[in-house]
Amino acid sequence: MGGYGIDMDFLGLTGKNIVVFGVANRHSVAYAVTRVLTEVGANLVHVVRDAGMQAAVSRLVGDAPVLACDVTRQDQMDGLPTALRKHVDRIDGVVHSIAYANYSNGFGPFHETVKEDFLQAMDISCFSLVNVVKSLKPLFAPDASVVTISISTTRMAAENYGYMGPIKAALDSAVVFLSKSLSADTCVRVNAVGSGLLKTSSSAGIPGYVDSYLYAEKVIPRKRALSTEEVANTAAFLLSPRSSGINAQTLVVDAGMSINYFDREIVRRVAGGG
Repeated sequence: MGGYGIDMDFLGLTGKNIVVFGVANRHSVAYAVTRVLTEVGANLVHVVRDAGMQAAVSRLVGDAPVLACDVTRQDQMDGLPTALRKHVDRIDGVVHSIAYANYSNGFGPFHETVKEDFLQAMDISCFSLVNVVKSLKPLFAPDASVVTISISTTRMAAENYGYMGPIKAALDSAVVFLSKSLSADTCVRVNAVGSGLLKTSSSAGIPGYVDSYLYAEKVIPRKRALSTEEVANTAAFLLSPRSSGINAQTLVVDAGMSINYFDREIVRRVAGGG
C-alpha cells in the first residue's frame, strides 16, 4: 500500500477462529465486529438465539457457519461445544454481544423494578458470559481472548436505561473474576468494550433513548456520535495478540464524552445564557 511497509496482518487475526455471539441484524454491534474480523481474515462461527434468527443471520454473513443456541437453556449450552467442533478444532477468540431487558411496561422508579425482569436480564446479559466461558473453555487456545460489549459507565444513573445499569456493572465485574479464574491454568484474557451511546436496533427499543443519543452527540467533543464501527475496531484489537498486555479491563470507547459534560455551549443553553 503506497510502499509504506504497512503490515496488512498487523492484528495477527488471519486464520484465527473467532466465535461471535449476538448478531441480530445489520445494525447490531456484533455484525459490525463481524465485518471487521472478516476484513482481517479471521474464520468466524456465529451463534444466535434460535432457528428463526439462524436463517436471517445466515443471509447476512455469507459462508460463515451459524449455529442456534439459546443461552438460557443449559441443555443447549452443554451441546454447543460438540456443535462447534464440527467447524473448528480450537477457539482463538469469543465475542459476547448479548443483552436483553424487558422494557415492555416502560420505566418506573428503579426501586420498583420487577424481580422477574431483573433476573431474566441478568441471566441473558451477564451470566451468559460466564456460561459461555465455562462451556467453551475446553476448546480455547492457550492464549485465547474473550471480549464482551458493556457500556461506558455504570456510575451514571441514566433513568431511561433502568436496571440494565446495575446489570452491566455486574458484567464488568464478571470480566475481572473470569480473568482471574482462567489464569489458574490458561493465559486466556477477558475484557470488555465500554461503549458510549450507539444507534442500534436494540437501543431503539429503549424509551427516550433517541433524546439521550442526541444529547451525547452534543457532549462528544468532536460533535459527532460514536459509530458501531469504532466499537467493533476496539473489539478486534482486544481479540488480537496486539493487545496481549490488556486483561480484566473495561476499555471505554465514548469518543471523549465523559470529559465534556460541562461543555460551555451546553451549560449556557441549560442556564439560559443563550
